[in-house]
Amino acid sequence: MVGEELTKHAVMELLSEIADPEIPVVSIAEIGMLRDVHITDEGCEVIITPTYTGCPAMGIIEADIKALLDSKGINSKVKLVYNPAWNTDWITDEAKEKMRRYGIAPPEHSSCGDIVLAEAHIACPQCGSKNTEVLSRYGATACKALYKCNACKEPFEYFKCH
Repeated sequence: MVGEELTKHAVMELLSEIADPEIPVVSIAEIGMLRDVHITDEGCEVIITPTYTGCPAMGIIEADIKALLDSKGINSKVKLVYNPAWNTDWITDEAKEKMRRYGIAPPEHSSCGDIVLAEAHIACPQCGSKNTEVLSRYGATACKALYKCNACKEPFEYFKCH
């Protein structure tokens, strides 16, 4: 990008290549973390919103953004914003389908619904059965829960609504 005019659209396109380190089949753009890019006199400022306060992946995501833009000759600064808070409504439908094919049950409902009722019978990403049960409210990360499918007997993670 060195020598070309720097545009918000071009930077957003570049950043859409950065995968979520915890769910590598979806990008930070698809999951809704990439909020905006501001072109500045020095380069650009990338605005991202963590899925959780204290998310351990934020340092990796920030480093990935800076490394990618540095490799294109773009000076960048990353800014974390917490308002408005990220929620699962920001995940694209395409990203939800990618999660399902990867073996993670995506959030099925809006973050504004009755979460306890909505999460009572999550569809198994392996066989589609809703004859499932929660094994733990927390999976490998705070944003996921651990479930078991009573039909195919496979355990799976569910990306919780919030």
